[in-house]
Amino acid sequence: QVQLVESGGGRVQAGGSLGLSCAASGTIFSVNAMGWYRQAPGKQRDIVARITTDGTTNYADSVKGRFTISIDNAKHTVYLQMNSLKPEDTAVYYCNADVRKTYLSIMREYWGQGTQVTVSS
Repeated sequence: QVQLVESGGGRVQAGGSLGLSCAASGTIFSVNAMGWYRQAPGKQRDIVARITTDGTTNYADSVKGRFTISIDNAKHTVYLQMNSLKPEDTAVYYCNADVRKTYLSIMREYWGQGTQVTVSS
């Protein structure tokens, strides 16, 4: 099994900062990429940022210049530093990882349980 355990999040005022982290554990042969998605009430789950193990990143336009994603490949851990937060950033943030469990396994997608981020105006 593969587990993604998120930490961080919480409540902050607009303009503030928060950091999220997510560690993948369990039966892992390799990780191809990790990322963060978010889902606000009544809306679909959208990508926030994603990073491959070689450091290639991509961000949603709405967070460019404010959020920074990074990865520790040795720890299978992804981080999201969120600065200049806005009320519209309020959502449940989900960690995501593309993991191969064994040498012969196909790459599969795994999700964390989600962590709430609330930005008050």
